[in-house]
Amino acid sequence: MDKVIQKKKWPAKRILTIAGITALVLLIGSSYYFTSGKSKLNVDTERITISEVKNGPFQEFIPVNGVVMPITTIYLDANEGGRVEQKYVEDGTIMKKGQPIMKLANTDLELSLVNQETSVFNLLTQMQISRNAAQQNTISKLNQMADVDNAFKEAERLYLLNKHLYEQKAIGLQEFRQSAIAYEYQVKRKKLTQQILKQDSVSTKQELDQAKQSYDRTQNALAVMRQKVGDLIVRAPVDGQLTSLDAEIGQNKHQGERLGQIDVLSGFKVRVDVDEHYISRIFTGLTGDFDFSDKTYKLKIKKVFTQVNNGRFQVDMEFVGKVPEGIRRGQTLQIRLALGDETKALLLAKGGFYQQTGGNWIFKLSDDGKTAYKVDVQLGRQNPDYYEVLQGLKPGDKVVTSSYENYGNMQELVLKKE
Repeated sequence: MDKVIQKKKWPAKRILTIAGITALVLLIGSSYYFTSGKSKLNVDTERITISEVKNGPFQEFIPVNGVVMPITTIYLDANEGGRVEQKYVEDGTIMKKGQPIMKLANTDLELSLVNQETSVFNLLTQMQISRNAAQQNTISKLNQMADVDNAFKEAERLYLLNKHLYEQKAIGLQEFRQSAIAYEYQVKRKKLTQQILKQDSVSTKQELDQAKQSYDRTQNALAVMRQKVGDLIVRAPVDGQLTSLDAEIGQNKHQGERLGQIDVLSGFKVRVDVDEHYISRIFTGLTGDFDFSDKTYKLKIKKVFTQVNNGRFQVDMEFVGKVPEGIRRGQTLQIRLALGDETKALLLAKGGFYQQTGGNWIFKLSDDGKTAYKVDVQLGRQNPDYYEVLQGLKPGDKVVTSSYENYGNMQELVLKKE
């Protein structure tokens, strides 16, 4: 007779052990999947930006702002201090060279001019007196010379006559010697008088020359003083537009103080601020361009100011070719300043991805365009529109260039269109 065999039941302990092992395996597998494996994230294609990597012309440039300025600016400084007594024009006036701008009052300077004029007048009077005295002295010496010359001639006549008579035995030796002695005396006297007259002439000439030099110096000093007083009327040094005028009636201005400036309207330049990070790469001759009234115009660096203030330095740029019509002083231009020549390169459009990746990797789309996965890349130069791709991508690759802020540590994006 058959015997019923009862199925053996697993003990509860064994069941719990198998269940625990299974749970542990599942835990390890899921942990590996989510940590070591590729974590995925569904992404709506309408909310991301997909760009294609392509070959094209590349030029490294930086966006900078420039201010339009006149080519030449002449600053107006007070040559002499004084109180603003009168203003002839207002700020912004178009000036002609020599046209008065304002008048300063300086009583001390004006009094000095009066004193200087008085000194010149006194010196001129003294010179006239000295000249008259010298002339009188010269006349006296000339009269004396005339008397001496007349006495000499008379002595000479008598000497020659007595000599002839003595030779004819008409007169004695004593009378002849007397006339000879008188003649010799007049010869010496004439020589002495001529020497005195010559010395007097030289002395008089020296005195007159010294007086004239003194007079000329005093006149020059007077001219300088008059010029200083004339400088109290501030005039335009060149043709141009008066700007930045800082003066009001009754205001005191010190010598050398800035009063304003004259902008020469013969042309314009552009003063540009550049970040000090680029100071080693900026030099004269670099070019840039900007858009104005739907046209593009070109600029070239003419001068570099290497002094850095608040992390920035300045350059002056001049227009290459035609200057835009309607451009005005003080206008701000947005300029694309080139840092090198245009070359061919593999280009990647700029985007928000760079903030999370630092340009070290990017999400690249698969061939079917349904997923995007991480790839390592190496980027080089950049401009406001593109990065230069050195490694990791090839022409035709499509990548996600929008921000990765919400992707966390995801390794793969599943692209879906909702």
